[in-house]
Amino acid sequence: MKKDFITSWQIEKDITSQLRNEFNEHGLTPQAVSLFQKIIYNYYQENGRKFPWRETKDPYYILVSEIMLQQTQTKRVIKKYEQFIEAFPDFESLAKASLREVLELWQGLGYNRRAKALKETANMVVTDFKGKLPSSPDILIKFPGIGEYTASAVATFAFNKPTVFIETNIRSVFLHFFFSDRDDVKDAEIFPLIEKTLDASNPRIWYYMVMDYGVLLKKRYKNPTRRSAHYRKQKSFKGSNREIRGMILKALLKEKSLSESEMINKLGVESEKIKRNLKQLQKEGLVKKTEEEFQLP
Repeated sequence: MKKDFITSWQIEKDITSQLRNEFNEHGLTPQAVSLFQKIIYNYYQENGRKFPWRETKDPYYILVSEIMLQQTQTKRVIKKYEQFIEAFPDFESLAKASLREVLELWQGLGYNRRAKALKETANMVVTDFKGKLPSSPDILIKFPGIGEYTASAVATFAFNKPTVFIETNIRSVFLHFFFSDRDDVKDAEIFPLIEKTLDASNPRIWYYMVMDYGVLLKKRYKNPTRRSAHYRKQKSFKGSNREIRGMILKALLKEKSLSESEMINKLGVESEKIKRNLKQLQKEGLVKKTEEEFQLP
């Protein structure tokens, strides 16, 4: 693909106007695709973000980063990612680790089910795939904690496969350029555009580019994803079940075991909320009950 980079913000605005006119009048023509790619390439050339997981093609490292990045900002992930890779440098070391060890290192990232799912995935890779992560999204999606997005993202970032996927920054970009005058846009309308504008010769870098431009849009404009039919405002973390589950796990990481009453006294949370979240943690396999006390598996 020819990388015809733009040199000024005004020119970018002009090209954006050309792109929208072309798309609105004639659809996604080759000219529209070329204009779109020109804008994305230009921005990345000057402003592309750098992260440790972008400096590697190791499937394990990339899988760890993708699991960590689920519903978590990159600035919170960087340090934990580096600590995690240092402690568990490959699938084998993660598979051998105890859940307690993994959760201890995971503290601060939240959504602790992801840590458990990642360890279970490491077990499966070592046991069933001779320590090598499969490259097919159809296989990846069968691993714990891996949905459609993560399966496709790992296939692309680890193996450079031209898969088609969407997340919040990608969604922002396509809403901005192709649906600027519409609300309630469904992802089903966006997916064909993602597929047709994809640089299939180097999808890994292309998706990095699109994501980075999406971050720019959120800074430059009111969050474009608000116009998505799938937009949901995130609920407050304070006082949520997520916060209480995190508090319970943190307490159990400090103590070998705690009774329900000890947990209530230690955390200062309503007994019913503690009971409800303990049941949920047991269901998720993050906590087990032995006689009258709770502990990590």
